[in-house]
Amino acid sequence: MIKVENLSFSFPQKELYTNISFTLEEAQHCAFIGTSGSGKSTLIDILMDPEKYLFEGKLEIDPTCTIGYVSQFSQLDRTKETTVFEYIGEQFIEIQNEIQSLCTEMETSSDIEPLLEKYQLALDAFNAIGGDNFESNINKKLNLANLMKLKDVRVSELSGGEFKLIQVMKEMLSSPDLMIMDEPDVFLDFENLNALKNLINSHKGILLVVTHNRYLLNHCFNKIIHLENMEIQEFDGRYMEYNFSLLQTKIELQEIAVAEQEEIERYDNIIDNLRAIATINSEASRGRALKARVRFQERLEARRIKAPFVDIKQPNIRFDMDHEIEEDTIVVNVRNYSVAFDELLLHNVSFEIKSTDKVAIIGPNGTGKTTLLRDIFNNNHDSIEINAEVKMAYLSQLQGEVLKDSNTILEEFIDAGFSTYDEVRSYISHYGFEGEIVNQKIASLSGGEKNILQLAKVSASKANVLLLDEPTSHLDTYTQIALEKAIEAYKGAILMISHDFYSVVNGMDYVLIIDDKTIRKMSMRKFRQMIYANHFDKDYLEAEQNKKAVEMKIELALKNTDFELAKVLVDELEELIKLL
Repeated sequence: MIKVENLSFSFPQKELYTNISFTLEEAQHCAFIGTSGSGKSTLIDILMDPEKYLFEGKLEIDPTCTIGYVSQFSQLDRTKETTVFEYIGEQFIEIQNEIQSLCTEMETSSDIEPLLEKYQLALDAFNAIGGDNFESNINKKLNLANLMKLKDVRVSELSGGEFKLIQVMKEMLSSPDLMIMDEPDVFLDFENLNALKNLINSHKGILLVVTHNRYLLNHCFNKIIHLENMEIQEFDGRYMEYNFSLLQTKIELQEIAVAEQEEIERYDNIIDNLRAIATINSEASRGRALKARVRFQERLEARRIKAPFVDIKQPNIRFDMDHEIEEDTIVVNVRNYSVAFDELLLHNVSFEIKSTDKVAIIGPNGTGKTTLLRDIFNNNHDSIEINAEVKMAYLSQLQGEVLKDSNTILEEFIDAGFSTYDEVRSYISHYGFEGEIVNQKIASLSGGEKNILQLAKVSASKANVLLLDEPTSHLDTYTQIALEKAIEAYKGAILMISHDFYSVVNGMDYVLIIDDKTIRKMSMRKFRQMIYANHFDKDYLEAEQNKKAVEMKIELALKNTDFELAKVLVDELEELIKLL
């Protein structure tokens, strides 16, 4: 259906792709992954509008191929008066109304021939998109996403997550040959994420989905396209199997690297001895032997295997503090907090956060979580008391609250208190921002790059209480894991809004669940049980925990260069992956 051959493309300040090739074929549900800023959204733009870009290479798209698209930046139009049903079925309803109008006109017209021709064209168009069953198909989609209750609700009244799902349904209903979605999961709560999973898995056509969400990656796709360091890698299979394949390759490469390093060190010793002899004995044969050994060593260095997809550099996220607060000190105290907009969202909410607590706030979209976090940060609400020793840092899901689009990256950190541009360059290089990109405007960055910059600003603040609103949104999986490690190592308090199940269970001490307009505390054990009971088979939790334990053992074995043990553990891991 779609074939890309040796495609190369660059912007003036950045080269994106060098001779990349891949195909998209019938029945493939393809996850499109890669680190932030690697060019995934640009490649999607090229697929959708190739005439707009000057690229090298070949792009073959079947001329009959229809493409549906769901953007990561779709905005809800609050002025729309249409209902959810009318919005999803807009294309069908328009043609249906045209057919009815033509029928009415034919009843009274004396010149019926041109009207009959229009009627036939409209009927053909209606049948081509499956118009006869459109009402039934809309109902099926709404039921699949557990959103039938929204059928007669106005679009303007939807939450952002609900609107995203409605957009997905609308595009799927037109049955495009290729459906492209750019991060459709961002900000979806777990219920809506599960609904998106059901919609993806029910779709019959080709899917190309940019996502970093590990839940979707593990449960929705049969092909992986990985874009990294200007190269592309295709893998037919599930994401778990792809990661397993990468792990196998990593073990092989590390084993080769260790053997090569030993060989290089041996030759270094020989060269050192030859140099020592050459200083005493100036015979030409000694010099030739030295040169031959040096050339051989250079060849060894040159043939080291480079694997851009195996060992991807993670940003070095680290949260330090200027001032630690004594353990068990209450740093945030919320008492009888309430908030309302058009309707009451939260009522009589009370909880306290201690100096080393790591807490996730969990609840459906549109229940007041962000407003609560913002009120804590601003510290201007009578129901919220902040300890005098607290220094707070805030990461916003609305990136414009923290980052100024008109700034360059360098200017953003000078504004944040850094003294010199050299100091900024040195600091942000740990987060993957090097070279010319530091002179780019914030507005030109990807969503993931902006969130990494927010994390860099949070880290630079050296705060002892972190307020993080959807910190994993737009982040690639490598940065998500780096963030989890930073959270685990942090000695202060964290209050985090997140719908990312893995980040919550891997990093938090307990959760605050929003339920019936109030908040209740839940242990991590009960939270895990609740999620697994609702969304997974009963043995899934145990299998996943066993998988994680084996992966940690493999990591330790590789650290100790015990490759034989690593290979035994890989066989064990393969059997566990089959259970998942």
